Amino acid sequence: VELVESGGGSVQVGGSLKLSCAASGYTFSDCKMGWIRQAPGKGRESVATITHDGTTDYANSVKGRFTISHDNATSTLSLQMNSLKTADTATYICQAESRVAGTCYSLNWGRGTQVTVSS
Repeated sequence: VELVESGGGSVQVGGSLKLSCAASGYTFSDCKMGWIRQAPGKGRESVATITHDGTTDYANSVKGRFTISHDNATSTLSLQMNSLKTADTATYICQAESRVAGTCYSLNWGRGTQVTVSS
């Protein structure tokens, strides 16, 4: 499995960015895909997840501002980020669960893409 993120960059407060994650060698079936972020000096935070049937979940800190989606035709996971805040500054990492012995685990990770929001 290979997950490759793109779309990060620098933006001012209130701006928007769209992150993409190209997945290869991965079958998106009954587990979740999602985005994690890690800011300097902080632990990893789950930002958003999506299931194959389109059920989504968001961290309270991004609800109403971020939208996660998946394009089955291109095997691409996306994260549309609007109304960005300085607190959103972090490395954003794509993750994909795989089922092992009947349980889904977060086994697959990308290298991340940096998002910097400045005032």
